[in-house]
Amino acid sequence: MKKNLVVIGYGGMGTWHTQHALKSDVVNLAGVYDINPEKNKLAEERGIFAYDSYEAVLADEKVDLITVAIPNDSHKEVVIRALEAGKNVICEKPVSMDSAELDEMIAASEKSGKLFSVHQNRRFDVDFLAMKQIKQSGELGELINIESRIHGSRGIPSDWRGEKEHGGGMLLDWGVHLIDQILFMMPSAKIKSVYADIKNVLHEEVDDYFKIILKMDNGITAHIELSTYILEYQPRWLVAGDKGTLIVKNFGCEGNIYRTGKMLEKLPPQITETEAGPTRQFAPVPPGGIITEKLPEIETDWVDFYRNVIDVLNGRAESLIKISEVRRVLAVMQAAWESANTNKAILFE
Repeated sequence: MKKNLVVIGYGGMGTWHTQHALKSDVVNLAGVYDINPEKNKLAEERGIFAYDSYEAVLADEKVDLITVAIPNDSHKEVVIRALEAGKNVICEKPVSMDSAELDEMIAASEKSGKLFSVHQNRRFDVDFLAMKQIKQSGELGELINIESRIHGSRGIPSDWRGEKEHGGGMLLDWGVHLIDQILFMMPSAKIKSVYADIKNVLHEEVDDYFKIILKMDNGITAHIELSTYILEYQPRWLVAGDKGTLIVKNFGCEGNIYRTGKMLEKLPPQITETEAGPTRQFAPVPPGGIITEKLPEIETDWVDFYRNVIDVLNGRAESLIKISEVRRVLAVMQAAWESANTNKAILFE
């Protein structure tokens, strides 16, 4: 039986949730509510029921599940009220502004006995899943480093995400996704240190550039970079191992796996003249020295997130997104801010 879902907030992500709910095989979209009457009117024009208040949502006994898709600084109060009203809750990322707020939400969830989850939809991206699959396969050997980049040239969104008081800025907007992806693919690895450079390049109020370097106890160093003003984009993923290299160019998962051919292994050491002068290490690879392979084809469906939530509610599965994982991401984000402010690497216990 489908669960009745209400989406709080009918902005960009709220609209996304309603569109997927309308196509879902596990939830029934009971309605939406937004504090902006114009947004409620827009929903009704699209054939979606709009509640006249948040109190009306909480009082509706038919509502099983609430998805919170509102500005970051408002998450805590709205989530806690829903849990206290006996509703199961999904919250958009970042779940809270800091770990203390998250602790309050967890306490409300435990007291009510209701599900509390966070929407980390970028775990379902094809580029990430392809890269994660190749890492786990061991095709690249022992990994040296993972580079995750998102480059854009249009600046940050012009809505509340550009306002500091509402939790705007790129670290809170995209950083939470990129950090989560790195940690999700290495669940047992411990973080040794976090170093971050966070800048306001074109926007005075909120950050529009960050670079985070995570050193892990498994020997992997992860480089995470986002910029809203790069005019020639670099690869979405670059993964280097001792047996190969992976390049994923974009979200569409264009790219290749590069591995050493047998011919290159048999070549004797030699000095080669290049534009940079004589060199062994940086000489061009001869034809046939590198094998190029296609990336795996990945099938994914963002609705799988809601399918998992309903399976959890029905006692058939564990949550794909655990609150302990969410807490870990928040800890890294807080360390990144501290590192940027002090210009020092932050050591983890």
